[in-house]
Amino acid sequence: MARAREVILGVGGGIAAYKSCDLLRRLQDRGYSITVVPTPSSLNFVGAATWEALSGQPVTTQVWERVEEVRHISLAKKAESIIIAPATADLIARIATGRADDLLTNLILAVDVPILVVPAMHPQMWLDPATQANVATLKARGYEVMKPDVGRLTGDDIGPGRFPETSSIIERFENIFGIKKDLLDKKVLVTAGGTREPIDPVRYIGNRSSGRQGAAVAVAAQSRGADVTLIIANSQLSVDEEKELAGVNVIAVETALEMHGHLEVEFPKTDILVMSAAVADARPSQVSSGKIKKSDLQNIELTQNPDLLKSISALRKKQIVIAFAAETSLDIALAKAKLEAKGANILYLNDVSEGAIFGSTETRGIIITSNGAQISVPNSTKDSLADLLLDQALIQLG
Repeated sequence: MARAREVILGVGGGIAAYKSCDLLRRLQDRGYSITVVPTPSSLNFVGAATWEALSGQPVTTQVWERVEEVRHISLAKKAESIIIAPATADLIARIATGRADDLLTNLILAVDVPILVVPAMHPQMWLDPATQANVATLKARGYEVMKPDVGRLTGDDIGPGRFPETSSIIERFENIFGIKKDLLDKKVLVTAGGTREPIDPVRYIGNRSSGRQGAAVAVAAQSRGADVTLIIANSQLSVDEEKELAGVNVIAVETALEMHGHLEVEFPKTDILVMSAAVADARPSQVSSGKIKKSDLQNIELTQNPDLLKSISALRKKQIVIAFAAETSLDIALAKAKLEAKGANILYLNDVSEGAIFGSTETRGIIITSNGAQISVPNSTKDSLADLLLDQALIQLG
C-alpha cells in the first residue's frame, strides 16, 4: 500500500487560493504533513502568515529565501507528492514550458513524485486552445490533472473553471496513490522496543528489541488515518526512522512498570492495541543507588514483572488486541495457547533464534487469529507486516 505522508501544497495566484485553506485542513485531518509553497502572486489572496499558521511549517516563495537550505532541493527530497491547487492558466503554462522563475516551479523540476494539478480559472481561459494544449502536455508527462467543476465563478460568469470540492480533490489524490484511510476516527495504541530493568546506575537487564516493528505499526496506522500513541522503550531507531514518527504521540519509557502505568491510562481510550514491545519478565528485587563492585556482583535476586498483555487485556471492552510471540521455534500449538491465555485477538509468531528479526528491517513468521485464521508471512519488511496486522484488526472490528 502506498503512503504519501509528506505533501507539498502548491498554491497559484487565483481567487480560489482561499479554498486551499480548507483543503490543507482536511488533508491534515487525514494524517498528512503539509508544507505550503505559494507563488508570489498568490500571496495577494492568502498571505504567508496564514499558511504558516495553518500548516505549522515555514513558507517561502522564492529560491532566494533560506538560501542555506537550497530550499527547492531540500523540499524535493522531503516531498512524497505534490498537489497544485489552484493551478492558474499562467502557472500551468509555466510548468508546461519548464519555467523555473519562483520556488514552486523550481521545485516541480526537481521532484520525481506524483503531481496532482487542480485547475481553477475563468471559463474562457480554461477553454482557450493554449491552456488546453498546456494541459495535454502535462498529462503526456505523467501529471494528473483534474477537470475543474462547472458553476458560478467571480461575478456573474458561469461555466467550467470552478475550483473542485475539497472532498473530490482528496478522493482523486488518494486514488492516485492507492491510499487507504480506513482507520479514520480510530485510536491505535502501540508498544515497542525493549524494556530495561536497572541493577545499578550502570547495569540493567534488557533484550535485543530495536523498536522497529512497533514504530512501523505506528507509522502505518497514522498513514491510514488513525490517532496513534506509541509507548516506546529504549529504541534503536535511526534519525530518519524517528522522523517518520512525526505526528505520532510518542511516550518514552525505560522499565516494564513504567510501560504498564502508561498502558493503564491510554488503553481505555483505544480501539486497537498492538503489543510489539519485548517486556522483561523479571526485574531486580533491589536496585543499588551506587555502582556494584565486580567482586560483589555474585547473584541478582529477581522479582517477577506483571504480565502487561494479560493484565491490560482483562480491561478490554471492545478493543482489538494484537500480541507478539518472539520464540526460538515456530510452535503453532504454543502460540495458539498463548493467544488464548493472554486474551488477544491476533498473535504474530516469529522465530528469533540465531539473532534473527531483532534489529532487522525484515521479518518472517505466522499471523494467528482468534477466529481461526493462519497467515504465513514469508520474508518481508516490517512495514508490510504492519499493514497486514492492521488489516486483520479491521476484519475483527467488523
